[in-house]
Amino acid sequence: MSSNRFTQILILVCCVAFVASCSKGTEAEGEVKQATKLYWFIPDGMRAEPELFDIYKWAEEGRLPNIKKMMDSGVYGFSKPMFPTHTPVNFATLLTGTTPKVHGVADGPMHIEGHTLNKVSVGGFRSQARKIPAVWSVFEDVGKKVLLHSVPGSTPPEIKDGVVIRGRWGGWGADVHAINFETRLKGVQRYKQGRGSRLFFFGPQLTQYLDPVEEKEPKVKLTSFSPILKAELTSWGATAYAYVYDSSDDKKVNYDRVAFSADQENILADIKQGEWSDWSPVQLSWKEQQYASNYKFHIIKLDEDGFFRLRIFYNNLNQFLTQPAEVAKDITDNVSPMVDFVDNFPPQLIYYPEDKQTFLDELHQSFDYHTSVIPHLMKSYSPDVVIHDIYSPNQMLTSRWWLGYIDPTSSRYNDVDEAEREKLWTEVKDMYGRLDSMIGTIMTNADDSTLIVLSSDHGAHILNKWVRINNYLAKKGYLKFTIDKKTGEPNIDWANSKAIYLKMDGVFIHPDGLAGEWKRGSGEEYEKLRDEVAAYLLELKDEDGTKPVSGVWKWEQAEEVLDLPKDRVGDLIVANKAGYGWNEEMSEDLQLFDTPLKTGYKQAIIVDETKAMWTPFMIMGPGVKKGVKLSDAIDHKDQLPTILKALNVENPNQMEGTILEGVLD
Repeated sequence: MSSNRFTQILILVCCVAFVASCSKGTEAEGEVKQATKLYWFIPDGMRAEPELFDIYKWAEEGRLPNIKKMMDSGVYGFSKPMFPTHTPVNFATLLTGTTPKVHGVADGPMHIEGHTLNKVSVGGFRSQARKIPAVWSVFEDVGKKVLLHSVPGSTPPEIKDGVVIRGRWGGWGADVHAINFETRLKGVQRYKQGRGSRLFFFGPQLTQYLDPVEEKEPKVKLTSFSPILKAELTSWGATAYAYVYDSSDDKKVNYDRVAFSADQENILADIKQGEWSDWSPVQLSWKEQQYASNYKFHIIKLDEDGFFRLRIFYNNLNQFLTQPAEVAKDITDNVSPMVDFVDNFPPQLIYYPEDKQTFLDELHQSFDYHTSVIPHLMKSYSPDVVIHDIYSPNQMLTSRWWLGYIDPTSSRYNDVDEAEREKLWTEVKDMYGRLDSMIGTIMTNADDSTLIVLSSDHGAHILNKWVRINNYLAKKGYLKFTIDKKTGEPNIDWANSKAIYLKMDGVFIHPDGLAGEWKRGSGEEYEKLRDEVAAYLLELKDEDGTKPVSGVWKWEQAEEVLDLPKDRVGDLIVANKAGYGWNEEMSEDLQLFDTPLKTGYKQAIIVDETKAMWTPFMIMGPGVKKGVKLSDAIDHKDQLPTILKALNVENPNQMEGTILEGVLD
């Protein structure tokens, strides 16, 4: 063989080897073709729509850099929730790919035949409320390890081998909430709050009203220039003692500090208005079981005369709220105690101007926790699937302080000047920036085989007026009640009441009264009464002539018209026009309309009437197209089938949603 021929062959062999080497490197270093993992981030109440809350425009402007990365690396658009636009309904839709008529969650508080109406018979936040399995069961069936963090409908736990961390309001474990403690002041504020001081209006007290006493010989070492006022702060099986004192030697009553003690001798914290203490250990109790936890103290408001409004925040993690139980201690020790979300429901941080700063402080603490826990969860538990919710966005947009003054459609929009409105917008966009930072932390800690999805359950609309439907029914004699003079809570005469509105969209009717176990009526008298009540509701007008009722349907129409399960709705289903909100509470004066303190709302709104209820939908990862914006808003039920297709996981037979076109390669 000639030397030239040998050289040519050698060169050819080298080229082939080089190309093979390059191909091998490209395959190793290039994109993974099939997603095998999922991180599904579902912040509650994250409004996103193309008019006022255009997060994609904000991202293009550089405000949300990680959302911009998702836009460039995946598919993005808007998504529409299901009626009645409430958290448990839409989490169930997202996590099953079905409408409420299939998954069965029609609301948070649901009432069914055979149970009394004075109590919730099916809680929509419980896992058992669903009539079909959620997607985590599907993932476990194909061998994936699942981790659920703060997900409504995830408790009591259904997964066997994964991790569950505090599913919200599922009635599982020692679910302790922050408590406000306030000087009673003749009970005026307590009376105004009525049932609004209780969790979900019927649970434990979220604000307690106290009568402090003068402490003449305190064992705690304090120097006070006015008599020390002592109050016992008891909740969740533990008592702390607050000592309100005057540290300023100015020859006048000028209370300015509060010291907190667990044993009436040693001081845990000594702070002034606006300050928070550090975390301290505490023994709490649940079902007669003592357990170790943490709490911290905060002064919302302290007046010179000694009036106080205090707050204790309890670690939201404990061994009764995680599966496995030891996860609670692991996170508390290696990340921090949990601040799951800001405020409560119904909101408590809306009554005094000082409440706003407390809200912002707690909001930021919530985001700090949820962001910092992500790396620990990914590293310590190595999940294949993470579904993660944070409730704080909903709390901000439905609170008192923001939405009504930044949304031009609000009746309160002009109650602030442009400088104040800009400040409020800055605070709201800062919250969206914190959501964006969470997304960035997810990206940093996810590997190349991970599908990353951003969704939300619903947006938030401005709330101009409460409509007290039960007062309206009482005016006509359909509902009978009295008001407790001390608490402001109603005492309903069920036997002599023929119609009552119950959250979030149901009117329950029976011509023979509503006492005892509820059973749907029938016959001529029932139909006559139901038609009469429906017509009466449709007649309701605001003083300017606006009709707040957007629609009334009979329970037989629930599935066909609203995709709701017929066995879990009222005799009538009533939707409110956007800008109005149904209020279940009653009053002696039978007032029909009032201006609420909160300025945002979401329940019982027909989605097609407003884009304010829209949410984001973003997906990126292996097998997903890049830089594609969906031309039309999608339906919530179509998200899960698309996600499962991207993961090559077979869809369950009962799934109603379809795979979105133009999303996957």
